[in-house]
Amino acid sequence: MATFTTSDGLSLYYTDTGNGLPILCLSGLGRTGADFRYVAPYLEEYRVITMDYRGRGQSEFDKNWRNYTLAIESRDAIELLDHLGIDKAAILGTSRGGLNAMMLGQMVPDRILGVAFNDVGPEIDPEGIKDIMAYLGVKPSIRTHAEAALILPNLLGGFIGVPASRWMEEAETHFVDDGAGGLNLTYDAHLRDAVANETESPDLWAFFDDLAGKPLCLIHAAGSDILNEKTAQEMRARRPDMIYTKLPDRGHIPFLDEPAAVTALKDWLDLIQ
Repeated sequence: MATFTTSDGLSLYYTDTGNGLPILCLSGLGRTGADFRYVAPYLEEYRVITMDYRGRGQSEFDKNWRNYTLAIESRDAIELLDHLGIDKAAILGTSRGGLNAMMLGQMVPDRILGVAFNDVGPEIDPEGIKDIMAYLGVKPSIRTHAEAALILPNLLGGFIGVPASRWMEEAETHFVDDGAGGLNLTYDAHLRDAVANETESPDLWAFFDDLAGKPLCLIHAAGSDILNEKTAQEMRARRPDMIYTKLPDRGHIPFLDEPAAVTALKDWLDLIQ
């Protein structure tokens, strides 16, 4: 199990596989680096790094939930790159990971080679936030992974034609046995408090614009409740050179092993090498 210690003393889990161009994969709000397991086989020619944010997955929980912020998560990502001796990396950001990518573009612009956004942009649809807050930090009432696999399609929404085996794999990834015959979250429930406490946020459109000159990619789920059409089209208008694909039959978030998603990522990486 690979871990490193942050400047404020937390032990964070990461994976580091392959060689070549480094790709730092940053996951969604209550998710972990395991989200990138589907796309990993298509990125074997690259050095793929994932990190479980503080308070998620196999990383240590922070005693102060107010530290679950973009700024501190991005600082942790920088410290991971330092720990690995990586000077520059491409960033693949899923949902919140895309927001962290824009934050990194402000904090260490010379270290960011390019950014791929997985179903996220500078504006988050308020309906999506409402949907997330309905379950964020709430211990599941379901008792088994089989039950979780049945409810996930409806809970997430926008997914069509996904086999039951994939939903079971998702259930086993995002819920853990609680030791008492039920399931529990894979992240600190206080993450809900942190999100509720985020009353102000920086102008992420300015952060997006400041990625000028760096190769960008946007993977957009047609059924997304986080990235709406207006925001996606504004991103394209501001960066007409951005690689873009819209995935039918997908909601938030795409798995990234969809053929169109893989093609978009490879086209983006070709611009960086």
